[in-house]
Amino acid sequence: MTKLFRSEWASRVIDALLPVFAALAALLVGAVMLWLLKANPMQAYGALWDGAFGSANAFAETLVKATPLLLVALGICISFRGDVINIGGEGQMIVGALAATWVGLAFTNWPGWLVITLSLLAGFAGGALWGGIAGYLKAYFKVNEILSTVMMNAIAVQLMNFLLRGPMIDPDFAERSAKIPESARLPDAFQLPRLAPTRLHLGILIAVVLAFVVYFLLWRTTLGYRIRAVGQNVFASRYAGIKVSRYIVTALLLSGAFAGLAGAIQVFGVNYRMITDGSATGFTGSAGFNGIVAALFGQLHPLLSIPASILFGALLVGANSMQRVVQVPSALVTVLNGVVVVFVVSSEIWRRRRQRQRLAAAGAQAEAKSETDENLRTTEAQP
Repeated sequence: MTKLFRSEWASRVIDALLPVFAALAALLVGAVMLWLLKANPMQAYGALWDGAFGSANAFAETLVKATPLLLVALGICISFRGDVINIGGEGQMIVGALAATWVGLAFTNWPGWLVITLSLLAGFAGGALWGGIAGYLKAYFKVNEILSTVMMNAIAVQLMNFLLRGPMIDPDFAERSAKIPESARLPDAFQLPRLAPTRLHLGILIAVVLAFVVYFLLWRTTLGYRIRAVGQNVFASRYAGIKVSRYIVTALLLSGAFAGLAGAIQVFGVNYRMITDGSATGFTGSAGFNGIVAALFGQLHPLLSIPASILFGALLVGANSMQRVVQVPSALVTVLNGVVVVFVVSSEIWRRRRQRQRLAAAGAQAEAKSETDENLRTTEAQP
Protein backbone atom coordinates (compact mmCIF):
# COMPACT_ATOMS: atom_id res chain seq x y z
CA MET A 1 0.00 0.00 0.00
CA THR A 2 2.84 2.35 0.86
CA LYS A 3 4.52 1.57 -2.45
CA LEU A 4 1.29 2.29 -4.33
CA PHE A 5 0.88 5.60 -2.47
CA ARG A 6 4.43 6.63 -3.28
CA SER A 7 3.95 5.77 -6.95
CA GLU A 8 0.73 7.82 -7.10
CA TRP A 9 2.40 10.74 -5.32
CA ALA A 10 5.37 10.64 -7.72
CA SER A 11 3.01 10.59 -10.73
CA ARG A 12 1.15 13.63 -9.44
CA VAL A 13 4.41 15.53 -8.87
CA ILE A 14 5.55 14.70 -12.41
CA ASP A 15 2.21 15.88 -13.82
CA ALA A 16 2.48 19.13 -11.87
CA LEU A 17 6.00 19.79 -13.16
CA LEU A 18 5.32 18.86 -16.79
CA PRO A 19 4.61 22.48 -17.86
CA VAL A 20 7.87 23.59 -16.22
CA PHE A 21 9.81 20.88 -18.05
CA ALA A 22 8.06 21.89 -21.28
CA ALA A 23 9.05 25.55 -20.85
CA LEU A 24 12.67 24.59 -20.11
CA ALA A 25 12.75 22.33 -23.17
CA ALA A 26 11.38 25.20 -25.29
CA LEU A 27 14.10 27.52 -23.98
CA LEU A 28 16.68 24.85 -24.83
CA VAL A 29 15.39 24.76 -28.40
CA GLY A 30 15.54 28.55 -28.40
CA ALA A 31 19.18 28.37 -27.26
CA VAL A 32 19.98 26.20 -30.28
CA MET A 33 18.31 28.73 -32.59
CA LEU A 34 20.28 31.56 -30.97
CA TRP A 35 23.51 29.62 -31.41
CA LEU A 36 22.73 29.05 -35.11
CA LEU A 37 22.27 32.82 -35.44
CA LYS A 38 25.74 33.28 -33.88
CA ALA A 39 24.28 34.83 -30.71
CA ASN A 40 25.40 33.86 -27.23
CA PRO A 41 22.44 32.00 -25.60
CA MET A 42 23.61 32.80 -22.08
CA GLN A 43 23.87 36.50 -22.89
CA ALA A 44 20.52 36.42 -24.65
CA TYR A 45 18.69 34.77 -21.77
CA GLY A 46 20.46 37.06 -19.32
CA ALA A 47 19.07 40.00 -21.26
CA LEU A 48 15.64 38.36 -21.22
CA TRP A 49 15.79 38.04 -17.43
CA ASP A 50 17.01 41.61 -16.95
CA GLY A 51 14.35 42.93 -19.29
CA ALA A 52 11.61 41.18 -17.32
CA PHE A 53 12.85 41.33 -13.71
CA GLY A 54 16.05 43.40 -13.70
CA SER A 55 14.49 46.54 -12.20
CA ALA A 56 11.32 47.74 -10.55
CA ASN A 57 10.16 49.26 -13.83
CA ALA A 58 10.94 46.04 -15.72
CA PHE A 59 8.94 43.98 -13.24
CA ALA A 60 6.10 46.49 -13.45
CA GLU A 61 6.04 46.08 -17.25
CA THR A 62 5.94 42.31 -16.77
CA LEU A 63 2.90 42.65 -14.52
CA VAL A 64 1.24 45.01 -17.00
CA LYS A 65 1.66 42.36 -19.72
CA ALA A 66 0.51 39.62 -17.34
CA THR A 67 -2.77 41.37 -16.43
CA PRO A 68 -4.79 40.64 -19.62
CA LEU A 69 -3.20 37.17 -19.82
CA LEU A 70 -4.43 36.35 -16.32
CA LEU A 71 -7.95 37.60 -16.95
CA VAL A 72 -8.23 35.61 -20.19
CA ALA A 73 -6.72 32.58 -18.43
CA LEU A 74 -9.39 32.76 -15.71
CA GLY A 75 -12.08 32.58 -18.36
CA ILE A 76 -10.31 29.68 -20.00
CA CYS A 77 -10.17 27.83 -16.66
CA ILE A 78 -13.97 28.07 -16.49
CA SER A 79 -14.72 27.05 -20.07
CA PHE A 80 -12.16 24.25 -20.32
CA ARG A 81 -13.32 22.82 -16.97
CA GLY A 82 -16.74 22.63 -18.60
CA ASP A 83 -15.14 20.86 -21.59
CA VAL A 84 -15.89 23.84 -23.83
CA ILE A 85 -12.95 25.11 -25.87
CA ASN A 86 -12.96 28.90 -26.14
CA ILE A 87 -10.63 30.18 -28.88
CA GLY A 88 -12.44 33.50 -29.06
CA GLY A 89 -10.56 35.49 -26.45
CA GLU A 90 -9.30 37.95 -29.05
CA GLY A 91 -12.78 38.84 -30.26
CA GLN A 92 -14.22 38.91 -26.75
CA MET A 93 -11.46 41.29 -25.63
CA ILE A 94 -12.23 43.58 -28.56
CA VAL A 95 -16.00 43.67 -27.95
CA GLY A 96 -15.48 44.23 -24.23
CA ALA A 97 -13.05 47.07 -24.96
CA LEU A 98 -15.46 48.68 -27.44
CA ALA A 99 -18.30 48.58 -24.92
CA ALA A 100 -16.12 50.01 -22.15
CA THR A 101 -14.73 52.75 -24.42
CA TRP A 102 -18.22 53.79 -25.48
CA VAL A 103 -19.25 54.21 -21.83
CA GLY A 104 -16.08 56.20 -21.09
CA LEU A 105 -16.67 58.57 -23.99
CA ALA A 106 -20.43 58.92 -23.54
CA PHE A 107 -20.48 60.06 -19.92
CA THR A 108 -17.57 62.46 -19.67
CA ASN A 109 -19.32 64.64 -17.07
CA TRP A 110 -19.82 61.83 -14.57
CA PRO A 111 -17.47 61.12 -11.63
CA GLY A 112 -14.36 59.18 -12.57
CA TRP A 113 -14.88 56.28 -10.12
CA LEU A 114 -18.42 55.76 -11.36
CA VAL A 115 -17.47 55.79 -15.05
CA ILE A 116 -14.56 53.40 -14.44
CA THR A 117 -16.86 50.99 -12.60
CA LEU A 118 -19.57 51.15 -15.26
CA SER A 119 -17.00 50.80 -18.04
CA LEU A 120 -15.46 47.67 -16.54
CA LEU A 121 -18.92 46.21 -16.07
CA ALA A 122 -19.73 47.09 -19.69
CA GLY A 123 -16.56 45.32 -20.82
CA PHE A 124 -17.51 42.29 -18.72
CA ALA A 125 -21.00 42.28 -20.25
CA GLY A 126 -19.73 42.80 -23.81
CA GLY A 127 -17.34 39.87 -23.59
CA ALA A 128 -20.08 37.76 -21.97
CA LEU A 129 -22.43 38.52 -24.86
CA TRP A 130 -19.81 37.56 -27.45
CA GLY A 131 -18.92 34.34 -25.64
CA GLY A 132 -22.55 33.55 -24.85
CA ILE A 133 -23.49 33.60 -28.55
CA ALA A 134 -20.98 30.84 -29.25
CA GLY A 135 -22.19 28.95 -26.18
CA TYR A 136 -25.81 29.16 -27.33
CA LEU A 137 -24.87 27.89 -30.79
CA LYS A 138 -22.94 25.02 -29.20
CA ALA A 139 -25.65 24.04 -26.71
CA TYR A 140 -28.77 24.29 -28.87
CA PHE A 141 -27.57 23.92 -32.47
CA LYS A 142 -24.51 21.65 -31.97
CA VAL A 143 -22.22 24.19 -33.67
CA ASN A 144 -18.57 23.41 -32.93
CA GLU A 145 -17.39 26.08 -30.49
CA ILE A 146 -13.86 26.14 -31.91
CA LEU A 147 -15.15 27.17 -35.32
CA SER A 148 -17.74 29.62 -34.01
CA THR A 149 -15.36 31.41 -31.64
CA VAL A 150 -12.66 31.72 -34.29
CA MET A 151 -15.14 33.13 -36.82
CA MET A 152 -16.51 35.54 -34.22
CA ASN A 153 -12.96 36.81 -33.73
CA ALA A 154 -12.99 37.90 -37.37
CA ILE A 155 -16.40 39.52 -36.96
CA ALA A 156 -15.19 41.44 -33.89
CA VAL A 157 -12.14 42.72 -35.81
CA GLN A 158 -14.32 44.04 -38.64
CA LEU A 159 -16.71 45.62 -36.14
CA MET A 160 -13.76 47.32 -34.43
CA ASN A 161 -12.38 48.62 -37.73
CA PHE A 162 -15.78 49.95 -38.76
CA LEU A 163 -16.41 51.75 -35.47
CA LEU A 164 -12.89 53.18 -35.11
CA ARG A 165 -12.94 54.50 -38.69
CA GLY A 166 -16.49 55.83 -38.37
CA PRO A 167 -18.81 56.36 -35.38
CA MET A 168 -16.11 56.09 -32.69
CA ILE A 169 -13.20 57.75 -34.51
CA ASP A 170 -11.36 60.56 -32.73
CA PRO A 171 -13.16 63.78 -33.84
CA ASP A 172 -9.81 65.54 -34.37
CA PHE A 173 -8.81 62.95 -36.94
CA ALA A 174 -12.23 63.05 -38.58
CA GLU A 175 -11.98 66.81 -39.06
CA ARG A 176 -8.53 66.46 -40.67
CA SER A 177 -9.72 63.56 -42.84
CA ALA A 178 -7.07 61.38 -41.22
CA LYS A 179 -8.65 57.95 -40.98
CA ILE A 180 -6.41 56.63 -38.20
CA PRO A 181 -8.40 53.86 -36.50
CA GLU A 182 -8.56 55.07 -32.92
CA SER A 183 -11.07 56.64 -30.57
CA ALA A 184 -10.74 59.89 -28.68
CA ARG A 185 -8.54 59.79 -25.59
CA LEU A 186 -10.27 59.15 -22.28
CA PRO A 187 -10.27 61.97 -19.72
CA ASP A 188 -7.51 61.65 -17.13
CA ALA A 189 -10.10 61.12 -14.39
CA PHE A 190 -11.21 57.90 -16.10
CA GLN A 191 -7.79 56.24 -16.06
CA LEU A 192 -7.14 53.38 -13.64
CA PRO A 193 -4.86 54.41 -10.74
CA ARG A 194 -1.15 53.80 -11.45
CA LEU A 195 1.90 53.15 -9.35
CA ALA A 196 4.08 56.09 -10.44
CA PRO A 197 6.52 56.33 -12.11
CA THR A 198 5.75 52.91 -13.66
CA ARG A 199 2.83 51.92 -15.89
CA LEU A 200 1.59 49.37 -13.35
CA HIS A 201 -2.10 49.98 -12.74
CA LEU A 202 -4.93 48.74 -10.56
CA GLY A 203 -5.84 46.10 -13.13
CA ILE A 204 -3.30 43.60 -11.77
CA LEU A 205 -4.92 43.73 -8.32
CA ILE A 206 -8.37 43.28 -9.86
CA ALA A 207 -7.11 40.26 -11.81
CA VAL A 208 -5.52 38.60 -8.76
CA VAL A 209 -8.64 39.12 -6.64
CA LEU A 210 -10.77 37.63 -9.41
CA ALA A 211 -8.48 34.59 -9.54
CA PHE A 212 -9.55 33.80 -5.97
CA VAL A 213 -13.17 34.51 -6.88
CA VAL A 214 -13.00 32.04 -9.79
CA TYR A 215 -11.37 29.43 -7.53
CA PHE A 216 -14.25 29.84 -5.07
CA LEU A 217 -16.77 29.72 -7.92
CA LEU A 218 -15.42 26.48 -9.40
CA TRP A 219 -14.78 24.53 -6.19
CA ARG A 220 -17.06 26.03 -3.56
CA THR A 221 -20.37 26.72 -5.34
CA THR A 222 -23.12 24.66 -6.92
CA LEU A 223 -22.66 26.50 -10.20
CA GLY A 224 -18.96 25.59 -10.36
CA TYR A 225 -19.66 21.99 -9.41
CA ARG A 226 -22.20 21.63 -12.21
CA ILE A 227 -19.88 23.21 -14.78
CA ARG A 228 -17.13 20.76 -13.78
CA ALA A 229 -19.59 17.86 -13.75
CA VAL A 230 -20.70 18.64 -17.30
CA GLY A 231 -17.04 18.82 -18.31
CA GLN A 232 -16.30 15.43 -16.75
CA ASN A 233 -19.25 13.53 -18.23
CA VAL A 234 -22.14 15.01 -20.15
CA PHE A 235 -24.25 11.86 -20.07
CA ALA A 236 -23.85 11.28 -16.32
CA SER A 237 -24.63 14.95 -15.67
CA ARG A 238 -27.78 14.79 -17.76
CA TYR A 239 -28.83 11.59 -15.97
CA ALA A 240 -28.28 13.36 -12.63
CA GLY A 241 -30.71 16.09 -13.65
CA ILE A 242 -28.21 18.81 -14.60
CA LYS A 243 -29.38 20.98 -17.49
CA VAL A 244 -26.31 20.44 -19.64
CA SER A 245 -27.15 23.02 -22.30
CA ARG A 246 -27.58 25.74 -19.68
CA TYR A 247 -24.14 25.14 -18.19
CA ILE A 248 -22.43 24.95 -21.57
CA VAL A 249 -23.79 28.43 -22.32
CA THR A 250 -22.82 29.61 -18.83
CA ALA A 251 -19.25 28.34 -19.18
CA LEU A 252 -18.67 30.19 -22.45
CA LEU A 253 -20.54 33.25 -21.23
CA LEU A 254 -18.30 33.57 -18.16
CA SER A 255 -15.19 32.81 -20.20
CA GLY A 256 -16.04 35.58 -22.63
CA ALA A 257 -16.86 37.94 -19.76
CA PHE A 258 -13.36 37.71 -18.29
CA ALA A 259 -11.80 38.26 -21.71
CA GLY A 260 -14.06 41.29 -22.23
CA LEU A 261 -12.94 42.65 -18.85
CA ALA A 262 -9.34 42.19 -19.97
CA GLY A 263 -10.06 44.36 -22.99
CA ALA A 264 -11.71 47.04 -20.85
CA ILE A 265 -8.78 47.14 -18.43
CA GLN A 266 -6.37 47.37 -21.35
CA VAL A 267 -8.15 50.53 -22.48
CA PHE A 268 -8.54 52.17 -19.08
CA GLY A 269 -5.21 51.05 -17.65
CA VAL A 270 -2.74 51.14 -20.56
CA ASN A 271 -3.90 52.73 -23.84
CA TYR A 272 -6.45 55.27 -22.52
CA ARG A 273 -8.17 54.98 -25.86
CA MET A 274 -9.28 52.23 -28.26
CA ILE A 275 -6.64 51.86 -30.95
CA THR A 276 -5.66 49.28 -33.55
CA ASP A 277 -3.64 48.77 -36.69
CA GLY A 278 -6.56 47.02 -38.37
CA SER A 279 -5.86 43.57 -36.90
CA ALA A 280 -6.86 41.90 -33.65
CA THR A 281 -3.30 41.84 -32.34
CA GLY A 282 -3.01 45.58 -32.98
CA PHE A 283 -5.13 45.99 -29.87
CA THR A 284 -4.91 42.72 -27.92
CA GLY A 285 -1.23 41.93 -28.44
CA SER A 286 -2.37 38.28 -28.86
CA ALA A 287 -3.42 38.15 -25.19
CA GLY A 288 -6.55 36.26 -26.23
CA PHE A 289 -4.41 33.36 -27.45
CA ASN A 290 -1.53 33.65 -24.98
CA GLY A 291 -4.03 33.55 -22.12
CA ILE A 292 -5.00 30.04 -23.23
CA VAL A 293 -1.40 28.91 -22.89
CA ALA A 294 -1.10 30.58 -19.48
CA ALA A 295 -4.20 28.69 -18.31
CA LEU A 296 -2.81 25.39 -19.61
CA PHE A 297 0.54 26.12 -17.97
CA GLY A 298 -1.36 26.66 -14.72
CA GLN A 299 -3.16 23.33 -15.29
CA LEU A 300 -6.52 25.10 -15.58
CA HIS A 301 -6.37 26.18 -11.94
CA PRO A 302 -7.22 29.85 -11.30
CA LEU A 303 -4.59 30.34 -8.59
CA LEU A 304 -1.82 28.57 -10.53
CA SER A 305 -2.70 30.80 -13.49
CA ILE A 306 -1.31 33.78 -11.54
CA PRO A 307 2.38 32.72 -11.67
CA ALA A 308 1.83 31.22 -15.13
CA SER A 309 0.60 34.58 -16.48
CA ILE A 310 3.51 36.41 -14.86
CA LEU A 311 5.90 33.95 -16.52
CA PHE A 312 4.44 34.55 -19.96
CA GLY A 313 4.30 38.28 -19.34
CA ALA A 314 8.01 38.07 -18.52
CA LEU A 315 8.69 36.20 -21.76
CA LEU A 316 6.90 38.87 -23.77
CA VAL A 317 8.68 41.79 -22.08
CA GLY A 318 12.07 40.10 -21.76
CA ALA A 319 12.10 38.86 -25.35
CA ASN A 320 12.03 42.45 -26.61
CA SER A 321 15.01 43.28 -24.39
CA MET A 322 16.82 40.20 -25.67
CA GLN A 323 16.24 41.30 -29.23
CA ARG A 324 17.82 44.70 -28.57
CA VAL A 325 20.84 43.39 -26.64
CA VAL A 326 21.96 40.50 -28.83
CA GLN A 327 20.62 41.95 -32.09
CA VAL A 328 18.59 38.95 -33.21
CA PRO A 329 15.74 39.30 -35.74
CA SER A 330 12.35 40.16 -34.33
CA ALA A 331 10.99 37.02 -35.97
CA LEU A 332 13.06 34.94 -33.54
CA VAL A 333 11.12 36.43 -30.64
CA THR A 334 7.87 35.32 -32.27
CA VAL A 335 9.30 31.87 -32.97
CA LEU A 336 10.53 31.50 -29.39
CA ASN A 337 7.10 32.36 -28.00
CA GLY A 338 5.55 29.93 -30.47
CA VAL A 339 7.89 27.13 -29.39
CA VAL A 340 6.96 27.70 -25.76
CA VAL A 341 3.28 27.55 -26.70
CA VAL A 342 3.71 24.26 -28.62
CA PHE A 343 5.68 22.61 -25.84
CA VAL A 344 3.30 23.71 -23.07
CA VAL A 345 0.19 22.60 -24.98
CA SER A 346 1.86 19.28 -25.79
CA SER A 347 2.70 18.77 -22.11
CA GLU A 348 -0.96 19.29 -21.22
CA ILE A 349 -2.01 16.64 -23.75
CA TRP A 350 0.57 14.23 -22.32
CA ARG A 351 -0.57 14.98 -18.77
CA ARG A 352 -4.18 14.17 -19.62
CA ARG A 353 -3.10 10.96 -21.32
CA ARG A 354 -1.16 9.93 -18.21
CA GLN A 355 -4.20 10.67 -16.05
CA ARG A 356 -6.39 8.45 -18.24
CA GLN A 357 -3.84 5.65 -18.05
CA ARG A 358 -3.69 5.93 -14.26
CA LEU A 359 -7.46 5.87 -13.97
CA ALA A 360 -7.65 2.82 -16.25
CA ALA A 361 -4.95 1.05 -14.23
CA ALA A 362 -6.69 1.92 -10.95
CA GLY A 363 -9.98 0.60 -12.32
CA ALA A 364 -8.37 -2.65 -13.47
CA GLN A 365 -6.67 -3.05 -10.09
CA ALA A 366 -9.94 -2.44 -8.22
CA GLU A 367 -11.72 -4.96 -10.46
CA ALA A 368 -9.00 -7.55 -9.86
CA LYS A 369 -9.16 -6.97 -6.10
CA SER A 370 -12.95 -7.32 -6.14
CA GLU A 371 -12.67 -10.58 -8.07
CA THR A 372 -10.06 -11.91 -5.62
CA ASP A 373 -12.23 -11.01 -2.62
CA GLU A 374 -15.21 -12.73 -4.23
CA ASN A 375 -13.15 -15.89 -4.82
CA LEU A 376 -12.00 -15.85 -1.18
CA ARG A 377 -15.58 -15.51 0.07
CA THR A 378 -16.66 -18.37 -2.17
CA THR A 379 -13.83 -20.58 -0.91
CA GLU A 380 -14.64 -19.78 2.72
CA ALA A 381 -18.32 -20.55 2.17
CA GLN A 382 -17.56 -24.07 0.89
CA PRO A 383 -17.78 -26.87 3.54
